Amino acid sequence: MSQPQPYGTVLLKAEKILNCLARSREPKPLHVIAKETEMTNSTVSKILTTLEQIGYVKRDDATKTYSLGSGLVKYANEYLSNLDISKVAYPHLKKLHAELDETVHLSIREGDEILYINKLESMRPIVVTTSRIGFSKPMYASAMGKAILAETSEAELDAYLGRVSLISFTPNTLTNPEDLRAELAEIRKQGYAIDNSEEQIEVFCIGTTLSYNGTNYGAFSVSMPAYRRTKELEERIIQAVMNTRADILEQLKQLYFYI
Repeated sequence: MSQPQPYGTVLLKAEKILNCLARSREPKPLHVIAKETEMTNSTVSKILTTLEQIGYVKRDDATKTYSLGSGLVKYANEYLSNLDISKVAYPHLKKLHAELDETVHLSIREGDEILYINKLESMRPIVVTTSRIGFSKPMYASAMGKAILAETSEAELDAYLGRVSLISFTPNTLTNPEDLRAELAEIRKQGYAIDNSEEQIEVFCIGTTLSYNGTNYGAFSVSMPAYRRTKELEERIIQAVMNTRADILEQLKQLYFYI
């Protein structure tokens, strides 16, 4: 059976442009956007003009470059605020944050990436992290992502590795599929995952999933600068993370299954 043709292909083109801008930390000129989206300058120009009018894109007249606008934020905030896992987990993550005073993240799986839906910042100095609410990153290069991958079936993991290129972000990134498989096996045994400067140098994270009865509702982690890491602190964080996980799962069971 053939797939139905989408209505309004200009929306698909607009999405490609927005994705192009979202991947970049710097504004881009029209010709670069056109090249990266494989569209003509004329087509991109018309779509950018419309996106600018509704606030999805902003144009810098001085440099003639484009970046994402604030118009998307209202939809993102509404979407994120309505996620049950965010509402359920927040009080527990706030308690965890107060106990450790390290940065706490909450994420959900979006395709082959994790999407940050909450972040509680440490009050103490920390190296600059790229994480922010609405930010996404590859699962194989994060504690939360690896924890989620560790729960997938062999068939799902095979399909994931067939789709995703294991690109190196730092010298510590796992880029060999067999090394990743071995680490995921260890994560399954211990119930938590570690990101040792694998996506961002000098950042150490411990993360675990929020899954019950075969369904994953998200994952959370505690992040800190690598220089603050000690064996004693690592053990304390692991215990706190696992206790918090148990508390959140207990509430999830009550919410979804009335147990």
